[in-house]
Amino acid sequence: MARRLRLSLTTQIFVGLLVGIIVGLFLHYSFAANPTAIAWVRVLSRVFLSLIKVIIGPLIFSTLVVGIAGAGSLKEVGRIGLKAIVYFEIVTTMALFIGLAAVNLTRPGDGVNLPAEPSAEAKEIAGRAAKISAQDHIVGIFPTSIVRSMAENDVLQIVVFSLLFAAAVAALGEKGRPVLVLCESVSEVMFKFTNYVMQFAPWGVGAAMAVTVGKNGPEVLKNLAMLIGTLYAALLVFIVVVLGSVAAIVRLPVRRFLSLVKEPLILAFTTTSSESAFPKALENMEKLGVPKRIVSFVLPMGYSFNLDGSTLYLSLAAMFVAQASNHELGIGEQLLMVITLMLTTKGIAAVPRASLVVLSGTLASFGLPLEGIAVILGVDELMDMARTATNVLGNCLATVVVAKWEGQFPSSVATAGTGEPPVISAEAG
Repeated sequence: MARRLRLSLTTQIFVGLLVGIIVGLFLHYSFAANPTAIAWVRVLSRVFLSLIKVIIGPLIFSTLVVGIAGAGSLKEVGRIGLKAIVYFEIVTTMALFIGLAAVNLTRPGDGVNLPAEPSAEAKEIAGRAAKISAQDHIVGIFPTSIVRSMAENDVLQIVVFSLLFAAAVAALGEKGRPVLVLCESVSEVMFKFTNYVMQFAPWGVGAAMAVTVGKNGPEVLKNLAMLIGTLYAALLVFIVVVLGSVAAIVRLPVRRFLSLVKEPLILAFTTTSSESAFPKALENMEKLGVPKRIVSFVLPMGYSFNLDGSTLYLSLAAMFVAQASNHELGIGEQLLMVITLMLTTKGIAAVPRASLVVLSGTLASFGLPLEGIAVILGVDELMDMARTATNVLGNCLATVVVAKWEGQFPSSVATAGTGEPPVISAEAG
């Protein structure tokens, strides 16, 4: 009897992606005037994202508690957190400057006509930006209700609560042992749950791509092509030069790393959601050899503080609006904009359309017209795909960097994937 052909999950996702493009083109040319058909296709991607979102809170909480309380050293946790923040700040600052250099080089905003007034959606985004003060940024880090934080998938608040909870469990010693065992069981259950949800990923990815192509069609690539091309080129430079240099410094096993991050990257790119990639990224970085206590701490932190793709996009988009409105910014003003973005891009990942909210606030701060957001909204989904995938790639690499900095990453990868245990470096952190 012939063996039944079973495709890998990655292959299934690629098939779903291609089918989604074909279905999207059919929807665009056959049902462009009937958004109901596209809305029904979108149901599949919405169901997939809903299933992913329900995983995030319990998974972050259980893995962080196990990683931190199980390690038993709060001093080690503080050291890991400080190293992660330092790395995040260095890399995101480089991303901002690359975005700034790219937009000054290609000047995609020259000749673009801004609308007479902002669209209703642009006004709504600007209204949300106006409500977020510097004080709100700080207060918003701390949860008032963990149930609410999990319901809204506020990653940073979940991380803060989990850190404090894990510290309390560790402080109780043996009395806290039953809680630790419970969290270990919850963690294992959530990973099994994730495997079930991932079986639906090809359908969710295909539907998300079909909706994107169905709504916009291939013509969307012609509109503002220079802006889209500049972003993709700048992200490629950032990945090759900055992340590539980091990978060389930490002696990253590039081939194995790429084989493990390709599924999270595809999920992030097609769904424009970092959340969809989180469970698989968490699992696969452990497979690479990053200790659970490090990956379960650094990866969620990165989702709030290490948005490489989003920060690069923001400096580029802000200057695009300045160019489109014939508002020339000097070197001093551009540097001030970079400093502003360095501060405002931290800790707001849970805000819907966070990048556009930050962009709106930045435009207002520098007297630039909000009409620019109305122009960007037309192609934002295409740009969101690339910046979201870059965010996920950068955060996966960050877990390796911190593990290497701690002396807890395999110093030899020759045995990776062979079933033999990795060799762990014994150097001091």
